[in-house]
Amino acid sequence: HFSHKQTDGSSKHVECSLFYFFSVMRQVKECASSFRGCLLFLKKNPFLVLTVYIKCLLFSLCLGLVFLSGFFHMKNKSYVIPKSHEELLLPSTACRAKTNVMFLKTHKTASSTVLNIMFRFAERYNLTVALPAGQLVHLGYPNTFVASFVEEFQAIGQNYNIMCNHLRFNPSEVQKVMAANTFYFTILRNPIRLLESSYVYYKSSVPAFRTSKDVNEYLASPTKYYRPADYKQNIYARNIMWFDLGYDNNAEDDKKYIQSVLKEIEQNFHLILIADYFDESMILLKRSLRWDLDDVIYFKLNTRSQDTVQTLTPESEEQIKVWCSLDWKLYLHFNQSFWRKIEETIGLEELEKEVNHLRTRQKELMETCLLDQEAVGKDHIKDKALLPFQSGAAHILGYNLKQGLDNRTLRTCQQMVMPELQYTSYLYAVQHPHKKRKQLGLPLLWTTAREKTQTPAPS
Repeated sequence: HFSHKQTDGSSKHVECSLFYFFSVMRQVKECASSFRGCLLFLKKNPFLVLTVYIKCLLFSLCLGLVFLSGFFHMKNKSYVIPKSHEELLLPSTACRAKTNVMFLKTHKTASSTVLNIMFRFAERYNLTVALPAGQLVHLGYPNTFVASFVEEFQAIGQNYNIMCNHLRFNPSEVQKVMAANTFYFTILRNPIRLLESSYVYYKSSVPAFRTSKDVNEYLASPTKYYRPADYKQNIYARNIMWFDLGYDNNAEDDKKYIQSVLKEIEQNFHLILIADYFDESMILLKRSLRWDLDDVIYFKLNTRSQDTVQTLTPESEEQIKVWCSLDWKLYLHFNQSFWRKIEETIGLEELEKEVNHLRTRQKELMETCLLDQEAVGKDHIKDKALLPFQSGAAHILGYNLKQGLDNRTLRTCQQMVMPELQYTSYLYAVQHPHKKRKQLGLPLLWTTAREKTQTPAPS
């Protein structure tokens, strides 16, 4: 076993056994000694040259087989030399898990749930997260991302493992923060459902939404309310996924332009998930990153109560396909590639089995952790430290945990239900204890002293 020392002083253990390497080297040493003995034997016994020659030849063949067996063993076990010494291979996933991961957190796409998954994985293996600098809770959004938006980038450099807070994608700047072998992924959602959700969530803050009565009135004549000149205030009102990916959400719907953007996105990201098939997405993510099932188990976060969902008319649904045509074509393209990847890598029959397994495990954890077995309205959340941020006309739901849980189970359950802002603030305090904690105006669930609950290194 060996360890990798980061610039912040934290030791991260690479739990990959080097047994075969050292066993081969021991045998090489033994073989070298035997070969020297063979030469001395020849000098003293010239009449047995032929016999000893044959023995030495056989011994050389055995020596070659030792090297070959070590080589093929490593090949069959998928042991590879990392491209960068910064890559960290950690416990449980037996030297295979990808731990340098960048998740582009798009808006209103179940991305808060994915962020929770990423934060939990980072905590489990003591990874370094690229967190927003100072009192920011986003990485400079809606401004195009630059590396200086990350806390202590100048000191830490390209030694971050996880990046997952909101940002507007800018690959050249992200690459300054993340290692060369980083796995990039994001998530998209059907724009019809996305725009309705966006309208309710940002109703009070987006000028294009503010003066319309409801989402159907807005969509009946969107240009009446939407002003492209106010694009930074109105980004949530049109082609928001296109904008998050770093492109102009008011661009013309030109076939050649769209194709070039889609090609560029395919080059920038290893995987595109689909929120409308979230469980299937988690299975594909688990396999792509070679993570454990528990790493992608989740409780839905940042969801809203059904009484705030507005019903779209058929005319409004069709209008979204036109008004948000860039997002619509983006979604259609990657929805197809998503299912094509499923068929090529998993198969529908195996996918169904793994999804059922995920849901069974999710139910087990809900029964263990949750008092109400489901999300509850903000007024019914007992621990205000677990109260999610409330926005616009949406009533964001949260969770109550069972009483009497042992410390380790309680901590796991708290992580599963921790809202995005609180979790960001907590990790910031842990990684940057000398900095002022992010002020959220909410009670603190955890102190800055990290509990010793990381997964122990296997012996």
